Amino acid sequence: MVQVSDSARIPKTERGRRTRDKLLEAAEIEFGEKGYHEAGISGITQRAGVALGTFYTYFASKEEIFRALVRYMSRHIREWVAERAAGAPNRLEAERRGIEAFIEFVRQHKSIYRIISEAEFVAPGEYRDHYEGFAEGYRVNMKRAAAKGDIREGDFETWAWAIMGQVVFMGMRYAEWDDGRPAAELADVITDLIARGIGPEERR
Repeated sequence: MVQVSDSARIPKTERGRRTRDKLLEAAEIEFGEKGYHEAGISGITQRAGVALGTFYTYFASKEEIFRALVRYMSRHIREWVAERAAGAPNRLEAERRGIEAFIEFVRQHKSIYRIISEAEFVAPGEYRDHYEGFAEGYRVNMKRAAAKGDIREGDFETWAWAIMGQVVFMGMRYAEWDDGRPAAELADVITDLIARGIGPEERR
């Protein structure tokens, strides 16, 4: 099947963009609650409050809106984190703000873990782009921080994936499964781990 690119279906009018976003927001709920295979286009349109025919103005199939949703959520979370980390006085503070923002985002969008997990099999390209996009952002930001003396030189790409792993599982445990602890407190804990490691004090 020929895939229509996301940009090819982006509407030109503000009203059209709002309708498309409404469908994506409804798809987030539908896929999040039911999973990809049990979710349906009719369920998405009912949640969005639009006619079934309207769906096909923006998306050709369930798979296409799922792929678009993964891209939409990936972009949304990166923008959310970047906005809240902007203006931090140093890299560690940027990390702390970014981690806190990530936890807050997941608490508002708990379906993201299920959607991204299913994307590995339904939309593998988007799944990989999601994580590689985050990793590249981390790598670039750490390289810039090292140039300013905020952090030491190192293998920034490997560090990026290692830090992402910590944050992803932190979000799963303390945002998706249990959101009782303050996000700021959790961000302090993981930032301290990033900054100091787990070696004994005398070796630091």
